[in-house]
This record gives sequence, structure tokens and C-alpha cells, in this order.
Amino acid sequence: MEAQKFSNAYFKAFEMEITPADRVVERIGATLILTCNTTGCALPKFSWRTQMDYPLGGKVYNNKTHSTLTMNPVSAENYNDYLCTVICNKEKKEKSVKVELYSFPSDPIIETSASLVVGETATVICKIHDVFPSDHLELLLKKDEQILHRKTFEGDVSTKTETKTVAYSFNLTTEDNGKEIVCVARLQIAGMDFEPKERLTSLKLNANFGPQNTSINASPGNSLMEGHFLKLTCMTDSNPPAQVFWRKHLAKETIQHFIENSVLSIPHAHFTDSGQYICEVVNPVTNKTEKATTNIVIQAPPKNASLMVFPSSSVKEGESVTISCSATGVPAVQIILEKKIGDVVTTLKTEDGKYTIDKVQPEDAGKYECTFTNKFGNHSLDVELDVKVPPQNITVLVYPSENVKEGENVTIMCSTYSNPPSQMILKKVNQDEEIILPAVNGTFTLYNVTKNDTGRYLLDVFNEVGNNIKVIEIAVVGKLEKPDQIMPLMIALSCVTAIAIPVVAILIYVSRKAKINGSYSLVKALRLKV
Repeated sequence: MEAQKFSNAYFKAFEMEITPADRVVERIGATLILTCNTTGCALPKFSWRTQMDYPLGGKVYNNKTHSTLTMNPVSAENYNDYLCTVICNKEKKEKSVKVELYSFPSDPIIETSASLVVGETATVICKIHDVFPSDHLELLLKKDEQILHRKTFEGDVSTKTETKTVAYSFNLTTEDNGKEIVCVARLQIAGMDFEPKERLTSLKLNANFGPQNTSINASPGNSLMEGHFLKLTCMTDSNPPAQVFWRKHLAKETIQHFIENSVLSIPHAHFTDSGQYICEVVNPVTNKTEKATTNIVIQAPPKNASLMVFPSSSVKEGESVTISCSATGVPAVQIILEKKIGDVVTTLKTEDGKYTIDKVQPEDAGKYECTFTNKFGNHSLDVELDVKVPPQNITVLVYPSENVKEGENVTIMCSTYSNPPSQMILKKVNQDEEIILPAVNGTFTLYNVTKNDTGRYLLDVFNEVGNNIKVIEIAVVGKLEKPDQIMPLMIALSCVTAIAIPVVAILIYVSRKAKINGSYSLVKALRLKV
């Protein structure tokens, strides 16, 4: 009895099992090992096959009492029922295991149009790679919490992993900028326990727009005093941030360019900084441009004051002359032109700061003063107008008379009106050697005249503007017996207005061999010729 019990305990019945048993769920790409174990058989024979006799898709390793089927890596072809058959001493046993697979390896990917521009159609694409089985996949596109699009792939049966895509197009608005696009992928397979069953990816929309609502802010304001700090800020709505270009309109439609910065600072504003400033903004993505302008006024007392006389401040009588006063400043500069002669002040009527005298006269000479005034200050400029006049109103006196006796002295006195002061010379006509005498204070003296002094004399009165010649006839008769009281003869010509006679005339006595300083004797001069 005891020997029989020992024999039953030592010799066990032939049995087999598969691990994992019945059903296994595995991820594609992983490694799966199916093991077929036996007991009660010293030399079992193993074989593996699929239910539909598909390729095993793995490698078999036999080791005495067990056999393994290794699938490394697991692929979609391994989705099958695997049967392990064991034969021991002509006894055959089989067991199967169902291999179920899935692939959900990564989060979805969101793609958008190359450039998202407000006002244009934007397309959002969600992709998920290497999904299996895809007929259990659901894809959702959401904008914030709003579902844009949902797609399932029921009936889309495949025997391998696939990439699935969902796309949605919509009109992009400014409000969409910064909103979150979410792509949700769900792989729901009943009875399959794996994680994660849901994957998601989010992307914030970067909507390119603008520039728009462009404006310029001037601090402390558009009107400020000269010397104050001026700050111009160009503000605009734009994504990406716009490039900013500052310009200023100058005279004759020319343009001055400034820095490329949203802020233009002028530490000490000058009067010349007044004008129209332009802020031009450019979006480098949308290639759209927008401008804003502002007018800046720098207030200052009168500037750039000028007083000009055309053609010159020294003109000839009868010429036309224009006096021009000009200045700049804000507020506008008031210009007053006055003529001042002594205490007499005359306000002149100007047109655009100009005063014209068509035919200038000697009485127009004098001081002219321009006064420039606004509420921040005043400034004055003056000029002397000089009117040049040729010799006029010439008066000649011959003392004692034009008819004298030998031995007497003859004095010729001349006065005239001219500007600049005139010079005078006396010439005797019909002399082989011409004798020229200059005047001393407008006076010529012939000492101890003789009959040889009888004749015609020319009195030449001149200045840089013109000249005038007077003819004097001197007759020497008889001898001096007693003093005669003869009234001087005055020869007067036409006159216009009196100016002044020279205070000191230039003393020039030109003769061939004689020179006399002070007063002049025509007789003595003639004697020098002998």
C-alpha cells in the first residue's frame, strides 16, 4: 500500500497552461511574451499557431517543460487568437489566448495656417499619429470652451496604425488673438483597460492684425513754450508690434526723417520744431500701413527778425526803394514800421511788412524803425535811409562885382544844396595853360587883379551823383582910384530843397608850377607862367 501511494504522488497527470491566460491587452510597440507551461510530461512537444493560421509575428523558444512566443515589438498584425498545442506521449492538449492591441502613443499636434491674419480665413488642423484601432477614435477641436468641430472614425477599419486628422476653418477676428485652441483625442475601447484614454494639446492663437487705431499723444500738449520738453508718442494696435517711422513736413513739401521708435523726444523744443509730425506704422507680417498726424506749435517771442532795404539803404533821388520788415513767432507777430526824424514819429502803412517809395525824394531820408511784437516779447530794428542828390540850388556871389578895376581883389562865393556835400573848382577859359583853383569853404579870391584877369570863368560844382557848371564873366577896367561901394551880384539858379554845404572843402590847387595854401590869387598864378 505504501509503495502505491508513493507512486501516485510522484507521477502527476499531464497538464498545461498559458500565461497570460485567456485575454491580454498590450500596446503596439511594446514587448509581449506568451508562455505555455506543462506539468506531468518529461518530454512535451510544443507548437504555436494563430486561429486563422496567420503568421505568428513573433519568435518561439522551447525549453523542456515550457515554450514562449515573444513579440518584440508588438505590431498590429499581432491582434489575434494564439493557440498553444502540447503533445505528451501521444496525448494532445491545447489552450488559446486572445491578444488585443491598441496604440495611443502621443499627444495630438495642432497646426495652423502659416500666417493668421485678422479678416482672413484661418484653418486649424489637429493630427494624432500611430492610432490603433482608429475606428474607436474621437477628435474634438475647441476654442476656449466652445466646440468648433467633432469627428469620429467609426467603420474606418484598419489593420495597422494610422495618423488621423481633423481640420476646421473660420474667419479670424481681433478677439480671437490670445484665445486657446484645444485638440482632444479620445480612444475608447470597451473592456480594454489602458491609460491614458484621452490626450490633448492646446495652442494660443497668434492673430496678426493692424496696425489700427493709430494716434499721436503729445506731452505736455500740442502747443508749448520754447525751451520746454516735448514728447510725442505714437500709439497703435498691432500684432506683431508695428515698426514706427517719424517724419516732419518742411517747406516746399520736403520731408525730414527721424528715428524709428514709438517715442520721439525733443528735450528743448525750439521755435523751428513747430510743424506737422507724421507717425507711420507698418506691420511686417500683414504689410499694412497706417498714419497719424499732429500739428505742434512752439510759442516764442518774435524770431528771425529782419529789416531790409532794396536795392540799398543809400539811393539816388528819384529811384524806387522798398523797406521790408519780417519776423516769425507764435502767436503771430505784429509789425509796425515808423519813420523817425528827431522827435517827429510817423507810422507808415505797410503791406505784408513792406513799404515802397516809388520815387524817393530828399525828404524821405531818415531813420526807419521796425518793431516786432507778440504777447511773449518785442524786438526792434532800424536803418538810416540816405538819399543822394546832385548839386542843386546853386547861388554864386561876386564881390565887389563882375566889373572891377586893376588892383582890386575879387571874391567869388558859392553855396549849393547836395548830398553828399559838393566839391568846387574854378577854371579860367581860353588859357594856354589851364589854371584850376579849389574853393575854401565855397570861396575863391583873386588878388590884385589886372586886365589879364579879364575873361570867362567856369565854376564846376560836383559830387558823386552829378555836377553843375556856372559861368562867370570878370571884366577888369581902369585903375583903382578910390574904393567903390558895389553891391554884389547874385546869380541864382533853380532849387529843389536845401541840404547842407560842406564844412571843410578839400584844398587842392593844381597848376603847373604853383601851389598856394589858403586863399588864391589868379594874378600871381599867371605870373608864375612867365
